[in-house]
Amino acid sequence: MTHNPIPTSRREFLTRSGAGFGALALAGITADASRAESEKSSDGPLASQKPHHFATAKRVIFLFMEGGPSHLDLFDPKPLLNKLAGQQIPDSFGSVITAMGEMKSPLLECKRTWKQHGQSGLWISDWLPHTAECADDLAVIRSCYGEGINHSAGVCQMNTCSILSGRPSLGSWVSYGLGTENENLPAFVVMQDSNSQIANGPRNWGAGFMPAVYQGVRLSEGSQPIPYLNTPEGFTQQRQLSKLGFLNELNQRYADIHPEQSELEARIASYELAFRMQADAPEAIDLKDESQETLDLYGINEKETSSYGRLCLLGRRLAQRGVRFIQLYSGAGSKWDSHDKIEVNHGNLCRSMDKPVAGLLKDLKRLGMLDDTLVVWGGEFGRTPMSEKGNGRDHNPTGFTMWMAGGGVKGGQTIGETDDLGLHATVDRLHVHDLHASILHLLGIDNMQLTYKHKGRPERPTVNEGKFFPKIVTG
Repeated sequence: MTHNPIPTSRREFLTRSGAGFGALALAGITADASRAESEKSSDGPLASQKPHHFATAKRVIFLFMEGGPSHLDLFDPKPLLNKLAGQQIPDSFGSVITAMGEMKSPLLECKRTWKQHGQSGLWISDWLPHTAECADDLAVIRSCYGEGINHSAGVCQMNTCSILSGRPSLGSWVSYGLGTENENLPAFVVMQDSNSQIANGPRNWGAGFMPAVYQGVRLSEGSQPIPYLNTPEGFTQQRQLSKLGFLNELNQRYADIHPEQSELEARIASYELAFRMQADAPEAIDLKDESQETLDLYGINEKETSSYGRLCLLGRRLAQRGVRFIQLYSGAGSKWDSHDKIEVNHGNLCRSMDKPVAGLLKDLKRLGMLDDTLVVWGGEFGRTPMSEKGNGRDHNPTGFTMWMAGGGVKGGQTIGETDDLGLHATVDRLHVHDLHASILHLLGIDNMQLTYKHKGRPERPTVNEGKFFPKIVTG
């Protein structure tokens, strides 16, 4: 009797089962990914690619306020809210369902002082005095909306266009579509202002069903963003290269047997990138050559602003050196979430973020980089006009504010409206799909043309929805 050994892998099991027909399906699935990669470039998955159309932006810096900043207290003043404060929301606004269920709490006044700023007269509250100085560079979009009612779904949708996990992040799509401008640095970098866990964690910058090489690289917080970057003392470059070569040889042998596991290919690529980064990265993250004027501009030597100021300055330096997509989290650990004590919570966070963000815009502008660097600001949703716990606001995905600057965006304008209490987007409504489509458009990417074959089906970055919103560039 012929002895058939037990299969040692899924591939071997499928090859032997059902006369080998299982392997045909597997081959089709893995061929889709291989074909997509081979169609891109023979120079590697992150080789620079041509955009679909003329791009006004070369790179993106996404300033993510994790937890949900209150549009009602920052960029979208509502006089009626203060007039009706303490009362129930009028029936004409309909029932309000929030993360905490049906909301029946009274309306909460906004205690902010509002002024118009710049030649454009943009309304910005007294919580953001430094951002207000950049009013003429901002396109404030008051009419954003999505479906993410809680943090997990909201953060997931703002990063991947879907409230369900498993899809590639926006930065991964940008890396896949455009590649990198500097092969010695990651194409997609993520940094956060503390080591607290962001809702969903690394999935927010993951590559989903695409090869893992397109996922974001998270740099550490603090004064050493890239640990173990320098070659150990006593190691020559040749010895380091020999170790890397041997390790890659072992990994490659396993990868050849398991081509469906893109994580290993990404790990091999990361080791190679790490070696190349030893030449460029130390200089990129070293702030010693920055002038005192620049450090002061970002508030790096001030206690309240030092953390996010450092991230914003590092973001500018990485953008300057060809990193394509940079995401900087403020309030990591959902600290912008203000179910109570919004005055204290938002007051502290605005002080920590306001000066660094304004410093970034001013620095990019004086360096001539704002013209082709798109800066995006916002969170996963806004806050409700109704109170929670008497002094806070609940999640509001039905109407909230984001803003964009640079990268071809027409500054000094307000786009869209929410209703008189800031609950629902009403005029020029922009879904998260439209926001992503517009960001991609400014980078020269057509969100419906950029596809990746997954299980035989063409997948697109905005889940087959979303349109570029022309007013962002035309006013």
